[in-house]
Amino acid sequence: MKAKITKLEKRLWGVHAGEEVVLIKLTNDSGACVEVTNYGATLVSIVVPDRFDKKENVILGFPTLKGYTSDTCYIGSTVGRFANRIGDAKFTLDGATYQLDKNDGNNCNHGGRDGFNSKVFSFEIKDAEVVFSLSSPHMEGGFPGSLEVKISYQWTDANELFIRYNATSDRKTVLNLTNHAYFNLSPGRDIFEHALTIRSSKILQTREDYVPTGKIIPAGDNSFQNNTVYQRSTVKDGGITGLNTFYVFDSFNEEGSPVCTLSEQSSGRVLEVFTSYPGVQLYTGDFLTSAEMNNLSSFHKPFDGLCLECQYFPDSPNHKDFPSTVINAGDVYDEQIVYKFSTRK
Repeated sequence: MKAKITKLEKRLWGVHAGEEVVLIKLTNDSGACVEVTNYGATLVSIVVPDRFDKKENVILGFPTLKGYTSDTCYIGSTVGRFANRIGDAKFTLDGATYQLDKNDGNNCNHGGRDGFNSKVFSFEIKDAEVVFSLSSPHMEGGFPGSLEVKISYQWTDANELFIRYNATSDRKTVLNLTNHAYFNLSPGRDIFEHALTIRSSKILQTREDYVPTGKIIPAGDNSFQNNTVYQRSTVKDGGITGLNTFYVFDSFNEEGSPVCTLSEQSSGRVLEVFTSYPGVQLYTGDFLTSAEMNNLSSFHKPFDGLCLECQYFPDSPNHKDFPSTVINAGDVYDEQIVYKFSTRK
């Protein structure tokens, strides 16, 4: 990893809950850049070139802080304490049952109403790295343990964005952190012609409310081997239903190999995803909406972008056969996601 930021800009972006919110821009030697904010440790923009060297923002977002404070779709934000759903908003740990916030029907999603997406983080800038920090008190959102969280962003000359998640707790708890950026490699168009490869032959079987049943099943017709989003969507009665599916990586820990590759032919842009996590939630933005205008002076609508949320399995605390999301007192939670951008002629 070579992080060589030729320009770093920081400015006051607004105030939320009495705390200052800043916008930080990191620009590399080629002029490609990313913006992040301490509101929700949110990824605000990723500006990279297409095949004609035209630089555009390839994630959904808003030009003002108000867009994010009114957002209900977690656009660009850090989600936690527990990314994705916990069924019936409860889990048992060492014989104690913890009741969580029900913010998704009968379930808890993305940490509930006390989730990290709406918190103002403290921050520190270290050369080419921005580190956001947050203290989450014991029983916030119903989760045990006083948690200390650090989320770092690094942007390199190779147009790679490194996101690292570190956390410790003073008692046993569960944790699952990720980023909720919506990607669109051809801004202003829908994502149906985006081609996707996911190194996964298995998915989680879920109930109608997207909570896992506990079974891991073949991906079958939901597998992505350079298939377009449209090819894997369901078209019925003039309407389109996309995907909100969890993919279990095959040999996910093989170094140097992307777990996901997203491309778009007209722009020539390619996104490769690398991670330490065991799976990814693909969400094609079926229910996207916004109360404020976005960066393209319009309102977000379904299929404007798609999410590749690398994470542990949803509802893991309620399934002993899933990879464990438990961290003990003093353990260090240390996971990483890398987004690498390039072009094809």
